[in-house]
Amino acid sequence: MSKLKGVSRRSAIQSFLALAGAAALPINANAINPEEGINIARLEAREKTQIKITKLETFLVKPRWIFLKIHTDAGVVGLGEPLLEGRALTIQAAIKEIEPYLIGKDPRHVVHHWQAIYRHAFYKGGPILTSALSGIDQALWDIKGKLLNLPVYELFGGPTRDRVRIYGRASNAEDMKLRVQEGYTVIKTGVAKLNPARAVENPKFIQYAVENFASLRQAGGDSMDIGIDFHGAISPQTAKILIRQLEPYQPMFIEEPCQPQNVDVLVDIAKSTFLPIATGERIFTKWGFREILEKGAASILQPDLCHAGGITEGKIIAGMAEAYYAVIAPHNPMGPISLASGLQLAASIPNFLVQEQVSLGEGYLKQPFKLEKDGTVLIPSGPGLGIELDENKLADKIGHDWKNPESYDAGDGSVVDW
Repeated sequence: MSKLKGVSRRSAIQSFLALAGAAALPINANAINPEEGINIARLEAREKTQIKITKLETFLVKPRWIFLKIHTDAGVVGLGEPLLEGRALTIQAAIKEIEPYLIGKDPRHVVHHWQAIYRHAFYKGGPILTSALSGIDQALWDIKGKLLNLPVYELFGGPTRDRVRIYGRASNAEDMKLRVQEGYTVIKTGVAKLNPARAVENPKFIQYAVENFASLRQAGGDSMDIGIDFHGAISPQTAKILIRQLEPYQPMFIEEPCQPQNVDVLVDIAKSTFLPIATGERIFTKWGFREILEKGAASILQPDLCHAGGITEGKIIAGMAEAYYAVIAPHNPMGPISLASGLQLAASIPNFLVQEQVSLGEGYLKQPFKLEKDGTVLIPSGPGLGIELDENKLADKIGHDWKNPESYDAGDGSVVDW
């Protein structure tokens, strides 16, 4: 079929797609933007053939991120954000080791590749493999969405909402006043402390932390939702005392009140308070979240789509959570690709609560996300993840050597959690 009467080959393809359904065909010619240098003629010639992955590229991006590009022979490039904070070079090496498996493969087989990368490893899981896999998964969904000219959430049956509530950060009352002016309706803060927490703390430590939270509540008002992150850096004994003192100020959630490894301790803390417990940023894959749900250790799950297994696994975790009446609040102290992935997930699940972010993409994206007056961002409407990097603005942000901070007890110099 070289030409229909009065109809170009491209129009014929588009008409056929409309009749047959985009999902039935590997490519939607409408999805391709000639300005991005993609060869439409080559795509049309390949409409019934396999598309292949040709190259994986990673870039260290300031302040502490990694961006991934997965290239295809169709000219479509997928974006992902694999990251393990403070271990950027380790993740780059992991991506390089995975690359030979992906070269020559069809990028549209997203779930198959997830299974292969995860299960072909004899030592499965862990932060390194799943962080590398997470970024790859994001990029593959980006490619698939671009080829079908659909946002990723449409591929999952969305949208379930038209906007996504996001939260900002505040450490003190002045920060809070600025966030209120900017339009945020949700804020996250940390436990205020003069020194890193010890195994057993005194009343002064508790009082200082509570007074700081009280000042945030006063500055933000009763209509502001304020979550507080313990970062797992406070002992379970001290956490219980602090949580009890915070209850009158009704935090939106208590995040990581203890280290995530011992779920039974988390269960004990959850049963000791009426405040919602949140956890998940250091938990990987559906198997990691299963025990949390089964034991009722948390009612707010915070999978990090750069660590927990990407969008594929995030969708599964959300489905598991729904059965336990738990909600999803994706963890994301990372960059705009991670944020875009979180927005796609939020727009495809019913049990979404709020999305964390530290950058709306200014200086990184051609069209940064915009904070609306109601404290939300609109879901992306473009294909794939719905974003495009601004390569010109990125040029001076390539390269970093960020490391995790070191923290020691002020008294004896022993190592403490930060």
